[in-house]
Amino acid sequence: MHDVIVVGGGYAGMAAALQLLRARRTVLVIDAGQRRNRFASHSHGFLGQDGVDPAKIAAIARRQLEAYPTLTWADGGVATASGSKDDFSVAMENGEVHAARRLLFATGVSDRLPAVPGLAERWGRTVFHCPYCHGYELDRGRIGVIAAGPMSIHQAQLLPEWGAVTFLTNDAVSLEAEARQNLARRGVAIEETPVERIEDDADVRLADGRRLPFAGLFIASRCAPRPRSPNRWAAR
Repeated sequence: MHDVIVVGGGYAGMAAALQLLRARRTVLVIDAGQRRNRFASHSHGFLGQDGVDPAKIAAIARRQLEAYPTLTWADGGVATASGSKDDFSVAMENGEVHAARRLLFATGVSDRLPAVPGLAERWGRTVFHCPYCHGYELDRGRIGVIAAGPMSIHQAQLLPEWGAVTFLTNDAVSLEAEARQNLARRGVAIEETPVERIEDDADVRLADGRRLPFAGLFIASRCAPRPRSPNRWAAR
């Protein structure tokens, strides 16, 4: 029996496991390899790791954990978890069953994106959330902000530091006079024709047939716990 089973071997799960290992606990990490930033090829703004592939950062972290003799690592998803204090049982999707005194869930979150054809396929590549992570690399090119909700207005006001911004409301927000004035003061253009799809790298095809080219697109995505059915966890 392990002292702790950590479900999810992403950054949060590994950070928790590291402290437990240093407390000389026996730890099993179960991970399905579904890191939230797996779509991005470079990490930016992370001191000491600027420009490094996130997959490499995760691999280095795992190797550091594996230096501790009380670590066990299992690749795969979790099907069910049950039990109570000092007597938990975790069944993996491959049929393996593991026992532990404690469970720690680090299953992560998922990004909820607008249902725009072509957008999800470009997430983390030419469609982004954080300008501090990806804005610099756009080299002050044209930036499109596709509205996903009220927070998108604030995102559009922030992004002119990185390039010329067009705010595509896409029927997701209704702009009051004050919001329009604030956007205008920041030099943000407003486009209210709905978005039909994303083409090429980051070009936006509008419902009226016009095509707007951009160096990159930003979405104020909504974060939610990783979807799962009852009694089923996919390690994240």
